[in-house]
Amino acid sequence: MALRESSRDGAARRPGSGLRVVFCGTAAGSASARRGAYYAGPGNKFWPILYAVELTPRQVRPADFASALEYGIGLTDLCKLRSGSDLEIGDGAFDVAGLETRLLAVAPRVIAFNGLKAGREALGGVDGYGRQTRSLADAETWVLPSTSGAANRWWDPAPWQQLADHLR
Repeated sequence: MALRESSRDGAARRPGSGLRVVFCGTAAGSASARRGAYYAGPGNKFWPILYAVELTPRQVRPADFASALEYGIGLTDLCKLRSGSDLEIGDGAFDVAGLETRLLAVAPRVIAFNGLKAGREALGGVDGYGRQTRSLADAETWVLPSTSGAANRWWDPAPWQQLADHLR
């Protein structure tokens, strides 16, 4: 199951819509797909880190993911047709062209990839965590440590804080 985009009533947002950042993961995890909500896995740190670095003024619940738009935050994934872990998704399921089309429609200032895998797939390689040298769909690109509970051993909130500081 693919999650719907985080846009009001499912309608695409237009350029100049005020999106500061679009966060892009690889695909909806199993728990997120079951619940129909972004970053809904029990160990996922996405919503807590957005609040901790003050990108949202309150802790958003996964079920309320559409409210992220109120804070200039959009959400999407590279794979919209499958769900599960990166291993379950496989490498051939990522739709970079579709991502670019979605980004051009909403014209965010920044596209931030939630995890190295998402950044590598979309950009063809990354320069570690943080701001990248390559843009995508006329947006700055950033790669951040994955918020997935499965990636806990690589967790570092510092790049998330750097992105938040950059967006202010």
